[in-house]
Amino acid sequence: MSPIPRRSLLKAAAVAGAAAQFSWAIGRGDAQAAASAEPPAAGRPATVTWLEDGGLGAAPGSTFGVPWPKGAHPADRTFALTTADGTEVPVQTWTTARWPDGSLKWTAHAVGPEAAGARKFTLAPGTPAAAGRRITVTETDRRITVDTGTIRAVVSRDGRKLVESVTRDGVKIATDGRLVLLRQSDLDDGDQGNAKWERFDGEIAGATVEQRGPVRAVVRIDGKHRKGSRGWLPFSVRLYFYAGAESFRMVHTITYDGDQNKDFVRGLGVRFTVPMRDAAYDRHIRIAGEDQGFLTEAVKGITGLRRDPGAAVRTAQVKGEKLPDPATWDQRVTSRLQYIPTWGDYTLSQLSADGFSLRKRTKAGHGWIPAGGGRRANGFGYVGGPSGGFSFGLRDFWQKHPAQLDIRGAAGDAAEVTLWLWSPEAQPMDLRFYHDGMGQDTFPEQLEGLNITYEDYEPGFGTPYGIARTSELMFWANGATPTAEALVAQAAAVATPPQLAASPEDLSRARVFGGLFAPVDRSTPAKAKIEDHLDYLFTYYKDQAEQRRWYGFWDYGDIMHTYDEDRHQWRYDVGGYAWDNSELSPDLWLWYAYLRSGRSDIFRFAEAMTRHTGEVDVYHLGTWAGLGTRHGVQHFACSAKQQRISTAVYRRPYYYLTADERVGDLMHALVDSDETFLVLDPIRKIRTEPYTPDRHALSIGFGTDWSGLAAAWLTEWERGGPKAEKAEARLRSTMETIAAQPNGFVQGTGLYDLDTGRFAVATEPVVGVSHLSAMFGLVEMCAELIDLVDMPAFKNAWLDYCRYFNASKTEQAARYGKNFGNLLLFQGHSRQDAYAAAQLNDPALAKRAWAKFHASDGYTSAMVWDKTPVQGPAALEPGYEHLWISTNTTALFGLAAIQNLALVGDSLPA
Repeated sequence: MSPIPRRSLLKAAAVAGAAAQFSWAIGRGDAQAAASAEPPAAGRPATVTWLEDGGLGAAPGSTFGVPWPKGAHPADRTFALTTADGTEVPVQTWTTARWPDGSLKWTAHAVGPEAAGARKFTLAPGTPAAAGRRITVTETDRRITVDTGTIRAVVSRDGRKLVESVTRDGVKIATDGRLVLLRQSDLDDGDQGNAKWERFDGEIAGATVEQRGPVRAVVRIDGKHRKGSRGWLPFSVRLYFYAGAESFRMVHTITYDGDQNKDFVRGLGVRFTVPMRDAAYDRHIRIAGEDQGFLTEAVKGITGLRRDPGAAVRTAQVKGEKLPDPATWDQRVTSRLQYIPTWGDYTLSQLSADGFSLRKRTKAGHGWIPAGGGRRANGFGYVGGPSGGFSFGLRDFWQKHPAQLDIRGAAGDAAEVTLWLWSPEAQPMDLRFYHDGMGQDTFPEQLEGLNITYEDYEPGFGTPYGIARTSELMFWANGATPTAEALVAQAAAVATPPQLAASPEDLSRARVFGGLFAPVDRSTPAKAKIEDHLDYLFTYYKDQAEQRRWYGFWDYGDIMHTYDEDRHQWRYDVGGYAWDNSELSPDLWLWYAYLRSGRSDIFRFAEAMTRHTGEVDVYHLGTWAGLGTRHGVQHFACSAKQQRISTAVYRRPYYYLTADERVGDLMHALVDSDETFLVLDPIRKIRTEPYTPDRHALSIGFGTDWSGLAAAWLTEWERGGPKAEKAEARLRSTMETIAAQPNGFVQGTGLYDLDTGRFAVATEPVVGVSHLSAMFGLVEMCAELIDLVDMPAFKNAWLDYCRYFNASKTEQAARYGKNFGNLLLFQGHSRQDAYAAAQLNDPALAKRAWAKFHASDGYTSAMVWDKTPVQGPAALEPGYEHLWISTNTTALFGLAAIQNLALVGDSLPA
């Protein structure tokens, strides 16, 4: 037997991602029925635990989502949270989704520092405990003041200071929180020595309070970066506060709206001023390096001197404590303090995933000296003294390089702290398209290019205008310099924000997401083997991200599409084979893998992908707002701008598990994305018949197009958003008119009326089936909608599609008048066979599902699942010849099918 072909790996991975969704599909229909028959009103309590060990740690709080079975809880239900020993924990609750009958589907919950120390919680109906320290929010025309009971933050509604001040016990710990942008207008590719920078400052357009306690408060600030009359690079910043906390969190989003040939970002940062009240020798600098290592210094150091001030003095300075009165020191030191340098400026720059450097200087105008370095810095620092200090951190610091931390002026009256999301010491952010078009001026020429590099090029389409990126930061207002242990805990909270999570059993029992998954099950050898394969493939991609350095500000969170066996390298430079951009739904593979397992490593990988694909691969401004970009060398390079990439189906799990407002914004913005079909025809290059987009006759596919629209409409409806009524109406009307087509889903496309939200019913049957139609969320959407909306005709239309995709050509022709042509991804579509078998109680379909799963075009049972070393020249550095066999993302379909069929009961082959 030969090792797994590289071409098959991603295909198998994609199939596996969807596979767990229908784990119940064949065999144990009785288990499904039993789960459905359980009285929902019983309202079983939910079990909630920390995703990683360590609990809340130094974080201000945690927000998490919990699902509930249909009918279990009325809309006005309140909940109480208790620890394993029965201690009540204050919790704030709000609704994030409702079932069609109005009962609660998903609730979100926030806890603050009072949740620290406990590992396991129970959430059940009841009256929540009152917080020991209640958060308060007060507003005026100019300011919003948030008081956690420990710190007090004043937020501006206008001007250029987002956070005017952060105080603790009446002492100002930080002031003038603001955004900084450095712009460069040109690039000399040979010598950048003459490049000039311009500084822009974030200017607020408005600020609103989105939540006001009692446990959690959220303030949103929007604006643009401005210099003179020009405002550009829009930002949206959310500040999160928790009752009793000494810290707060910031979620920072920018959207690129510049000219890719003229607007080069040289630096992008968040800056605070920190008053310095203590003597220079009592001013402490702490900068995290790798793991738990720290630079531990004072602005004026008294250790290592020729004369010794005394052990007690030295020990106090290293600990960050206030030093004894200098009169008690050895006077040979005290009398010469003025000759000890004060080090006011520090910089840590992380310009790649594999190296950071740390340096310092006394003040501007004087030389820098090296102060250390390493591979991967944590992105955390502190400046302050016994009278108070400011801790600050940037999440994914090395993963989203180039990043930088600056402390300036710590020897003066006030230090300036800057967290650079894009380091000004790096090359400018260059978002220019990577080639000149190579003469591809017409559709025929572009299709020829597609046939050789798999890149769908079109002049003017490879633009970054409208893409976005979100970053997460955390800040602490300390009453004094924290202990070493406290600093380590703060740095850990930045790197991995503590997250509470419902159990896989509770997630499955609630039958959310259409009930398409069940917890991991290794109860038989066959099931265990499939679970092992799932684990293998996740580990493979996780390790490839590290081995191949899939990192960087715009890239982190994505994976590559296809491998080049000759170079022992992913095809990062070959057209549409490079960055994956959600091609074949790896997002869904990861999220269903997490829902089944509760594994923190899968959650974090999926979280990074959700942050990336929802921001970078999708347009948020301009003509194509609401559309995503197909896979390519750059995330915005391909001319295929489609719903299948921007679809809300990829964002829903993360939103409901965390209640993340930014992801909620992204999904809400898609509600009207049907309008995009007026400006861009997804299949304009391959149409054979005349077609001009018309408001009353828009050509929209029932697969990759409609599934994206349906996901946005369903999410808006169940969230009860401002357009919920419209969303529900469009969802129902399109379901009805797809079902009414002569060939249902097999018809392929329909003419959609933007005003009525309905498809015109065709007069003639057509067969328009693609192997891609069901691979971008259509399976997930149809299963959910069939579970939510009583529409037999729609269900029947979908079941027919499921039954006949993998049927023989003879069977297809007998049913539809002609066969479906040459198709691919039969293993991936085995999940549709499984779904239809379960719905129709059809043993023959169940048998076919297993046959297509085990012996079609994906990962077959005959393949060798091991880490066979790649033979041949090593890539980049010694050791790369031992990489695992790799492939392309089409293999993710095989993996999806594995998940679908992983728990199908007694019919599972040995």
